[in-house]
Amino acid sequence: MSEKFEIVNLELKSGESLKIKGQLPGDARSFSFNIGRNSSDVGLHFNPRLSENTIVCNSKRSNNWESEQRSGHMCFTPGSDVKISVKLNGDKFEVKLPDGHEITFPNRHGYDKLTYLSVKGDFKVTSFKYE
Repeated sequence: MSEKFEIVNLELKSGESLKIKGQLPGDARSFSFNIGRNSSDVGLHFNPRLSENTIVCNSKRSNNWESEQRSGHMCFTPGSDVKISVKLNGDKFEVKLPDGHEITFPNRHGYDKLTYLSVKGDFKVTSFKYE
C-alpha cells in the first residue's frame, strides 16, 4: 500500500530546513517528496527510485514537469529508517541524505516561501519538523 502525507499550510521560508524522518518498507521501490506552493506548482520534486538505483529531482510549473536532474548516489535501503533534511537556501534547494551526502537543485521558480509538502510512495513519515 502506498503512503501519502500532505501539508497544505506549511510556512517554510528561505534559510529554513525541513527535517523528515520515516521508514521504508522491506519491499520499497520508490517514494517522492513534493515541496512548493501546491500540487501543480512544485519547486522540488525529490524522487529516489530504488528499483532504478537513481534519484530524480525535478520541478513542476502549472502542472507541467520541467527538465529532470538525476543522481546515481543511492543510499536508501528497503526496510531502513531514513532521515532527510531539505533546506530552501535562496536560489537552490539543499537535500541532505541519510549518509550525509548532499544534492542541490535550483530554485527554478524563485520561491522565497513554501506552503505545500506531500510525501508519496514507499515512505512512512514518523516525524516531521522545520527550523
